[in-house]
Amino acid sequence: MTRPDPRKSAALSAALSGAVDLSALKARADGARRAPAAPPSQGGAPNGDAAEGVSPWVLDVTEETFQAEVIERSLQVPVVVDLWAEWCAPCKQLSPVLERNARAANGAWVLVKVDVDANPRIAQLFGVQSIPTVVAIAGGQPIDAFAGALPEPEIKQWLARLLDALRDKLPGIRAAEEGAGQAQDEEYEEPEDPRFTEAEDAFERGDYAEAEAAYGRILDAEPANEEAKAALAQVRFTARAEAADPSSIARADAAPDDVAAQLTAADAELAVQRVEEAFARLVNTVRRTSGEDRDRVREHLVSLFELFPADDPRVIAARRNLAGALY
Repeated sequence: MTRPDPRKSAALSAALSGAVDLSALKARADGARRAPAAPPSQGGAPNGDAAEGVSPWVLDVTEETFQAEVIERSLQVPVVVDLWAEWCAPCKQLSPVLERNARAANGAWVLVKVDVDANPRIAQLFGVQSIPTVVAIAGGQPIDAFAGALPEPEIKQWLARLLDALRDKLPGIRAAEEGAGQAQDEEYEEPEDPRFTEAEDAFERGDYAEAEAAYGRILDAEPANEEAKAALAQVRFTARAEAADPSSIARADAAPDDVAAQLTAADAELAVQRVEEAFARLVNTVRRTSGEDRDRVREHLVSLFELFPADDPRVIAARRNLAGALY
C-alpha cells in the first residue's frame, strides 16, 4: 500500500475514537485464553530486538494475546499498537524507530506489534485502510493514531504529547520514568565474557601458564583488546614475582652488569611496591647496555609500564627517563 499523507493522522485519530469498540476483540481473547494456550507469536516483524537485545517493552501480539498485552497493560501505561506487514516497505522504516524509542522509554509506554496478515481481525477492528498505522491505547480505548512512516522527530513529539496528556492518569508512566532515572545512577554491569572468565579462573587457581594461554587466545582473535593486554601483563608479572627471591635485589646491586639479575630485582622491587626504584633500576640498566641486552631491558620495562594506568605519574616520568636513556 502507498504511504498515506501524515496530515490525515488527526482525522484517523478522530475516527478511531468514535468507531472502535474493543469489547468484541476482548471477548474473543477471553475465549481463546480458556482454550489450550497457543505458542508465543514469533512472527516476521521487522524487530530490532534480535540485534539489540530482547526488550520487555516491545512485544508481538496476536488476537489471542491482545487482552493481556494491550487492554490490561493500557490500564497502567499507554500501549502503542504498530500495525504492519512483512511486505510493507514503510513498515520496515517505521518499526525500528518505534522499537528504539520504546526501549529508551523504559516502560513508560509499551509497543505492541501486530502483523495484519496473520491477525486480520485486529486490522478490521481498527478499520485499517493503509499501513503502517499506529494507534495509542490508554485505559482500554484508542485515544490517538497516525498513519505512515513519519520522521523520527515527529514521532518523538507525538510520544511526548501522549505521555504529557496521560502522566497524571496512568500510574505506570511516572513510576517507569522515576525508575529509569534511578537506573542511570547505578553502575551498569556488562555480561561476563566466558573467555575472560576462563582466564581469570586459571589465574585464581595459580595456573599462570593456562591463564597466559587463555589471554593469548583472546589477543589472537582481538589483537587490539586492551583489557586482555593488561591482564596478560599482570599474569606474566605475577608469575615472575612469585618466583623472585627477595635477596635478588642485593645480588643485583652487587652485580650491576648482570642483566638477568637486574630484571629479576626490578620484579622483586615492584612486588613490594617499590615502583620508582624498579623503574629507575631498569632505566639505568638501559644506559649501561647496548644491542640485544638493551632491547631486552627496554622490553621488560615497557611490560612493567603496562601494569599501571598510562597517566600514572610514575610511568610518565619513567617513560621520559627511558627516552633520554635511549636517545
